[in-house]
Amino acid sequence: MTATLSALRIDSSNAVSRITAALRAQLASSLKRRGLVVGMSGGVDSSVCVALAVAAVGPKRVLGLFMPERESDPESLRIARSFAADLGIEHTTEDIAPILEATGCYRRRNEAIRSVVPEFTDDWGCKLVLPPDRLDADRLNITYLVVQQPGGTMHRVRLPAAEYRQIVAASNFKQRVRAMLEYYHADRLHYAVVGTPNRLEYDQGFFVKGGDGLADVKPIAHLYKSQVYQLAEYLGVPVSVTSRPPTTDTFSLPQSQEEFYYNMPTQTLDIVLHARNEGRAADDVSQEIGFTVEQVERAYADIDQKRMTTRYLHLGPQLVEPVVTSSSPGPV
Repeated sequence: MTATLSALRIDSSNAVSRITAALRAQLASSLKRRGLVVGMSGGVDSSVCVALAVAAVGPKRVLGLFMPERESDPESLRIARSFAADLGIEHTTEDIAPILEATGCYRRRNEAIRSVVPEFTDDWGCKLVLPPDRLDADRLNITYLVVQQPGGTMHRVRLPAAEYRQIVAASNFKQRVRAMLEYYHADRLHYAVVGTPNRLEYDQGFFVKGGDGLADVKPIAHLYKSQVYQLAEYLGVPVSVTSRPPTTDTFSLPQSQEEFYYNMPTQTLDIVLHARNEGRAADDVSQEIGFTVEQVERAYADIDQKRMTTRYLHLGPQLVEPVVTSSSPGPV
């Protein structure tokens, strides 16, 4: 085991104890809510979060929420429902496709696609990807659109900036509608909403502001992805969840997180991000992961760039002056 992988090993029992104690304290003191709502996607992050919620407050005070739409992978819903049943929690399904239709999510996205691929029709598949070799040379992260006719071959075209922004803006309705429904059920039950980002997503801004970035508690935001998998094993998250590769589950074509946002597999990015946080030299890390020094330097630069450009996502509303009351501890 490499030095970094060893450093990323955690005492799962202790980690679960600390997280569940924190969740109970946050509910009782700062949030003053009586339970937890977790949007369950069938992925490892949300599965670990719902298992932590159950460990913290018991199954009777946890709601699992499934929010598929017409482009979701049906297997995700099946897996999430099965795990919710195993945990014994209350759960409900909200099909968000009608809401997305009403907001023009699919229409706005497809209009932008047709600006680039005029023959595109609504039954085609689509996704956004980045170049696969972006660690091998200094270059801009240019996004490409991939489209596919039913049963046909895939075609990749470079996306102009305006069309890229419209596709992303329209797709973000999906995360924002899900957050809206999470808060509906949280308000109905007097519960708090659990956010499910791991450290890679939280640090690198891989979330939607007002969407999956919106939550009352984020119990695994301090954990690297490999540490989330360690907790999954400890908490008994089924293999049907942990064996699935991380995906965005946002577009109609299968899309990995690596091809859409990250520039390497999450296990490798864990090591590189940890090394960056520890201030380790690129030549030291390159020997550990089998990259060239130049590739590690580019990975470091990409980490720094993502932190800078996504800082906006972490910001709350900007005020002209702090608003302080006589009973509050500080600005609100």
